Amino acid sequence: MTDVFKAACIQNCAVPDVQKNLAVTRDLTRAAAGDGASLICLPEYFSGLDTDGSKIYPAAFLEAEHPVIPAFAEEARTLGVWIVLGSLGVTASDGRINNRGYVIDPAGQVRARYNKIHMFDVNLGEGKVYQESATIAPGDEAVVAQTPWGGLGLSICYDLRFAALYRALAQAGATMLTVPAAFTKMTGEAHWHVLNRARAIENGCFVISPCQYGTLSGGSQCFGHSLIVDPWGQVLADGGDDEGYIVADIDIAEVDKARGRIPALTHDRPFSLLQPAQAAE
Repeated sequence: MTDVFKAACIQNCAVPDVQKNLAVTRDLTRAAAGDGASLICLPEYFSGLDTDGSKIYPAAFLEAEHPVIPAFAEEARTLGVWIVLGSLGVTASDGRINNRGYVIDPAGQVRARYNKIHMFDVNLGEGKVYQESATIAPGDEAVVAQTPWGGLGLSICYDLRFAALYRALAQAGATMLTVPAAFTKMTGEAHWHVLNRARAIENGCFVISPCQYGTLSGGSQCFGHSLIVDPWGQVLADGGDDEGYIVADIDIAEVDKARGRIPALTHDRPFSLLQPAQAAE
């Protein structure tokens, strides 16, 4: 397979009804494949999401009973594409829910799973409080999925603020990073573009970030602006704030080019952190 291919981000506004979301996102996935995309990435909780005050309630099922996985396995087989299910709600053993991403290959097989590590427990002011850990169980393993174009580092939404995760993914062989999200409108307006560009620049990676848009059930608002960013930090495509998809050419040779110009991944050095009293001495 060539080192140049097309990647796509699907952008939807999920309602609590899984079947309605499936109809929308399957149509968008087919359209993106029709535009030549070989890797198609969907947002966090694209198949169903409800909010109630500070709590987050994705549509959740046991993995073996989840209707979304076989539906998109069929799409991957029919279209002959790789699909990243940005995240689904999967019932966890402690009664909470795993926020779990999946990578599906063109044979319809699940090639990787990732449980979101960092929980969005924040108080943004103006009554905007989120307590993701109240309903969602965090993961503790970073994952690089192997694709025909190289390693794909997996993450989800709030993970974007933790640069060390992406450093570890890049050093483990990721040439592409995916950040499916339902980023809030408030934080998205302030930070979404700069954080995605920073993760691309720091690690010399493509960053592929599908994000939900619009007002969710319960009133929370998502920012949209799904992004595809190249290893030099240039935005190749931006999804704006409406339903649809974006497609961009991914030339994996640009990874080596960026890392050759600024080989920061080879320049990490161990260091000690001095306490103030020690520093004064």
